[in-house]
Amino acid sequence: MEQPATVLIAARGLGLGGMERLITAHIHAADRSRFRYSVAYVNAEKDDLVPELEALGVEVHLLSDGLTPWPIALRQLMKRGCYDVVHGHSPLVASAARIAAQSIRPKPLLFYTEHNSWDPYRLPTRWLNRMTYPLDDSQFAVSRAAKDSVPQHLRVKLNVLNHGINVESVRLRRVERASARERMGFAETDVVVGTVANFRPEKNYEGLLRVAQQMTSVDPHVRFVSIGQGPLADDIGATHRQLGLGDRFMIMGAQPDAIGLMAGFDVFTLASHVEGLPVAFMEARALGIPVVVTAVGGLPDLITDIEDGFLVPPGSDDALAEALRIVTTSGAERQRLSIASAIRAHDCNASRATSIIETHYSEALANNQGGHNVDTRMD
Repeated sequence: MEQPATVLIAARGLGLGGMERLITAHIHAADRSRFRYSVAYVNAEKDDLVPELEALGVEVHLLSDGLTPWPIALRQLMKRGCYDVVHGHSPLVASAARIAAQSIRPKPLLFYTEHNSWDPYRLPTRWLNRMTYPLDDSQFAVSRAAKDSVPQHLRVKLNVLNHGINVESVRLRRVERASARERMGFAETDVVVGTVANFRPEKNYEGLLRVAQQMTSVDPHVRFVSIGQGPLADDIGATHRQLGLGDRFMIMGAQPDAIGLMAGFDVFTLASHVEGLPVAFMEARALGIPVVVTAVGGLPDLITDIEDGFLVPPGSDDALAEALRIVTTSGAERQRLSIASAIRAHDCNASRATSIIETHYSEALANNQGGHNVDTRMD
């Protein structure tokens, strides 16, 4: 029998962020009879998902050992592993892989997934990504907005593909609602508005805190909670104290089992200025939680405003507060939107996205004259 094709997925870190969880969802849904996956990452501090990947039988490689610069370690791994495909999931690491591949024989096929708009990228990262982008064999963007942020002349190989999660496994956790609310200290009469987003400028926590202060001062039954971590933690904490929110806005920090806590939300919200395709949004859908989010990134592609969620303009505290007010004050509206979210959750199924990506792998390998002994069966 022909051996499975070997795929190296390369990323900046393996923490609890959305991009990293999309990688694990991809591997969970993968056809392991046709593809053998390995994962490489740079940031040693972002290793939360390593045990999960290793439990799946995936080799995981930390590139930063303190002795060898990580781009050199990446090239050494690529050469030693003789991979058929190298799939980058962050711009800096993908750029290093593209450069390294030019001096490796046989040369691996290069794939890349654009998870976000180019706007937040630092100038050196953006420049290096721009210069090496044409070296990829195929590329995916998680939303139309992510694709549109790429300079037009570089979009030739770029396909929009909504990535996904394991919808059914997340959906099963809806039964944890009561225990989740107990863990967070909420009463059944509380209407819990939750967000899952790291503490970064593009997530607009300051705006969300202002909205929370406005809403909770009027309705004592409305409570807010956030799950996330990041460089702005101290600033967000200071704003929280300045607004006097206390336990009306609970900041829980990073939580390994975010889904289990999300099961206790009544409403999911994002106040972001910029997004790709947020994994937490997809998980909220699968949990049947009403969604009120800003119209950024891939969110307008997956929400029909008012029908199955609320889309509000980014940067508008008033618009976000009004949409949240409509949902938090009406149990019937929450029930309607909960049903709609659950129905639309299948738009975000990882098995579909993974099947499409693996089909692209197979087609590229079949057309690659220098490919290894690869199973190129097509579904």
